[in-house]
Amino acid sequence: MGKAADLSEFDRGQIVMARRLGTSITETAQLVGCSRSVVVSIHAKWINDGDTSSRLQGVGRPRVIKEKGRRRLSRMVKQNRR
Repeated sequence: MGKAADLSEFDRGQIVMARRLGTSITETAQLVGCSRSVVVSIHAKWINDGDTSSRLQGVGRPRVIKEKGRRRLSRMVKQNRR
């Protein structure tokens, strides 16, 4: 049984389409080969957001120094090692 993050986009689409066609949660889980809870969570995400991807973006603290600033600081350190 796979987790929601392990499923491909095709499998996610199969879950959404099967649920839209009226198949039960158990039948959909057997069709895709995943657990019932995954079917419920993917279908609920599609109903609420209209999207099934589970990519977390913007997680964690933002960097203090951007990439350009990091390169500039590195260059200054190499020029003046004091």
